[in-house]
Amino acid sequence: MKKKKIVTIIIISFIALFAILIAHSLLTGSAGSSGSTSSPVGGGPGGGPGGGGRQAAVVQAVEVTADTIENSVVINGDVLARNQVAIFPTMGGRLVQLRFAIGSRVSAGSIVAMVDPSQPGEVFSFNPVVSPVSGTVLQAPFSIGDTVSAQSALYVVGDLSSLRVETFVPERFVAAITQGLRGDVTLEAIPGETFFAEIDEIDPVLDPASRTLRIRLRFINQQGQIVMDPRIRAGMFATISLVTRTRTNVPVIPRTSVISTYGSWIAFIVDENNIARRRLLELGIENEQFFEVLSGIDLGERIVTAGQNFLTDGDPVRIVN
Repeated sequence: MKKKKIVTIIIISFIALFAILIAHSLLTGSAGSSGSTSSPVGGGPGGGPGGGGRQAAVVQAVEVTADTIENSVVINGDVLARNQVAIFPTMGGRLVQLRFAIGSRVSAGSIVAMVDPSQPGEVFSFNPVVSPVSGTVLQAPFSIGDTVSAQSALYVVGDLSSLRVETFVPERFVAAITQGLRGDVTLEAIPGETFFAEIDEIDPVLDPASRTLRIRLRFINQQGQIVMDPRIRAGMFATISLVTRTRTNVPVIPRTSVISTYGSWIAFIVDENNIARRRLLELGIENEQFFEVLSGIDLGERIVTAGQNFLTDGDPVRIVN
């Protein structure tokens, strides 16, 4: 009996202790909740006007300013000799003589090759192939003994004293292509340098297969004078950047500040009380770094450039550099 009483007392003691702990926990939670509700707006660390006691989000922001923005199209092309001309035989046959090699200088009227038009059982005089222009041999794809036709280009001759960059512009940018439009050219063979160029030749029609417009650019200096860098050679691979649109003295914002959501563009500005405000934007032209702003943000406002992805309208923020 005595042992039973001791066990009963121990069980009752544990139950009483457990009840006391539960009651203390409930009282503590109620007091904390009551204290949070009664704190004033903006009170506590990180709070501010309209912040409701929320901790300020850390963001980066810049002031919206007016600047010039350019829209460009970047396409690839090739450096070519000006006035490249292919030389064809007047009749087909076996190629029996080639008088020039790649890099050789050819004069207009020079005989560059001989073709034997004879068929089995026949003997004909060799047919001379004459160059119609002067220039440097750029291509010579055939060898002696090859059979050629009147459509075989035995040589390609061009003027290396004046090089051009040839490229093909997609149809959607054709409206911006005009004679004299300037662009920047970079060459894989000369890394780290940019060369100035302007459009010199424009085909009158688009290629119906590729829906592109062939253009050629000549190299110029910053003053617009034609120049030729001796390091540039025909056959080099080029990348061309053409400025298709320019806007001056317009509000511009960094691309990093803009969020695309459900087909709309939004951004956050920071008001005078360090509160984030959501803005719906209408954007104009763009480039790799900036957007033109047509509406939604005014000059002088501070736009969030980093940390905006988790913001909501009305959040307190703290700006850091």
